[in-house]
Amino acid sequence: MSEDKNSLAISLFSEVLAADQMIRNRLHRVLPKGMEISHFSVLNHLAWHGGERSPAQLAETFNVTRGAMTNTLNRLEWAGYVHIRPDWDDARRKMVALSPAGRRARDQALSAIAPMVSDVIDKLGEGAVRATVPILRQMRVELSNKSKPD
Repeated sequence: MSEDKNSLAISLFSEVLAADQMIRNRLHRVLPKGMEISHFSVLNHLAWHGGERSPAQLAETFNVTRGAMTNTLNRLEWAGYVHIRPDWDDARRKMVALSPAGRRARDQALSAIAPMVSDVIDKLGEGAVRATVPILRQMRVELSNKSKPD
């Protein structure tokens, strides 16, 4: 990699990591008491995609271990935010669905986050955000593809 390309890569990753840390800190402050970012992420995913997902599917989606996802799901189930049932086709597997309480908790979290997100979009400009999202998505997909064995 050329010196210029290396500097560009370092700058890109430095900015993404710094933004990630700031976003996480702000989210942690505005999420409802007791809700972690991982909890919100799973609730939001289930609400957005509808239906059920297996813990393995969720772990793959969030690029975490099955154990980490099981821990998150156990906490969400304890809070009454998800329903976990056996997979009727394969008793070794489980299926996870969003509960009505989970949908309310996700909606409450979105309401708490909305002012922060709107403020950032207002300051950056909608056009700049719309132009940035596909690049970040493409970067995520590319990095995800690199982490999978060939």
